[in-house]
Amino acid sequence: MLHLSPACRFYLYREHTDMRKGFDSLSGLVQNQLGKSALSGEVFIFFNRRHNQVKLLLWEQDGFSIYHKRLEKGTYEVPDLTSNEPSASISSEQLLLILQGISLRHIRKRKRYQQHSTIC
Repeated sequence: MLHLSPACRFYLYREHTDMRKGFDSLSGLVQNQLGKSALSGEVFIFFNRRHNQVKLLLWEQDGFSIYHKRLEKGTYEVPDLTSNEPSASISSEQLLLILQGISLRHIRKRKRYQQHSTIC
């Protein structure tokens, strides 16, 4: 089951991805392009060229899960990422906003205490 817990790590793959890719091809991208283990329990996010489809790949202790969504109208806003790395870490909150179609450029967060956890 897909969960968007703040305790999980989410990695956005910067390149456009062919949405015909399945479990093995996406996990190969994670290993070969991102240099990460697809079995880590982290969530890996892939968008197509037109940004109207997204796939999330997640290892769930006994197998892979893929969440695939195609928009019938509109596009996803992919965050502007400034580094040259093949992926970028985003928060569960950012991912939720992307999936809901909320513009990340106009969100202003008020100051809050935040405890960082690495357990998913």
